[in-house]
Amino acid sequence: MPVGRFGFRFGLAIVIAAALMAAVGPYLVPHDPNEQDLLGRLAGPSWSHWLGTDALGRDVFSRLIVAARVDLGVAFLGAFIPFIVGTVLGGVSAYFGSIWDLAVTRLVDLVLSFPLYVLIISLVAIAGGGVKPLLVVFTLVGWVGYARLIRSTVLRIKNEDYIFAARLGGVSHLRILVRHIWPNAIRSSLTLLVTDMMFVLLGLASLSYLGLGIPPPTADWGGMIADAQPYMQQQWWLIAAPGFMIGLIGAGLMLIGERLDDR
Repeated sequence: MPVGRFGFRFGLAIVIAAALMAAVGPYLVPHDPNEQDLLGRLAGPSWSHWLGTDALGRDVFSRLIVAARVDLGVAFLGAFIPFIVGTVLGGVSAYFGSIWDLAVTRLVDLVLSFPLYVLIISLVAIAGGGVKPLLVVFTLVGWVGYARLIRSTVLRIKNEDYIFAARLGGVSHLRILVRHIWPNAIRSSLTLLVTDMMFVLLGLASLSYLGLGIPPPTADWGGMIADAQPYMQQQWWLIAAPGFMIGLIGAGLMLIGERLDDR
């Protein structure tokens, strides 16, 4: 079902609000997100702790807000860096062809020959947890989708009349790629970029839940869900709060992506 303007604006409002929360939220939180109070552990929501405290007595609301910067930062860079890498490699391979195209397509086939989640978990286990290793892993896995999409688009565009005219006019290959081919081919990847941010966000939460994502004590939503699992029967809000944030932002990105795809 096509997403209307209201759905697009609603999704955009969610993402903008989340980005603002990630940008300024850590400076406005009422408590230190890593400060422990073992005497006040697993306290319910109150005026002093709006979402209660976790098993170590840390303020859940403060950790929820601070975690937005980590999770959204990894979600954006974990999709944007592969977007850049895939766009460059896919465009170059399709434009020049020959050995360049053969090398890139064989590399794409190599990555796609492995099950996606098994490959991600294996690479994370080798590289270790943390923001930088995770970005490297998401880049190694995620660039292939953009490369395939850009390659198929550039193969069509490079035979257009205005590209032939640019070549006959003595325009350099780099200028043709940068000024004429990539701006026209990149539009098809914008939808994939937005939806890929959603998948990276979910992937990060899954890895953190398994203990392979952001190492403690840094707050992130997947880790908060994992820490709260033993107490979900009595303190259900400890899981509901980060789960709601993941679902809400994921829904916002999905609405934006579907609207871009409709357009």
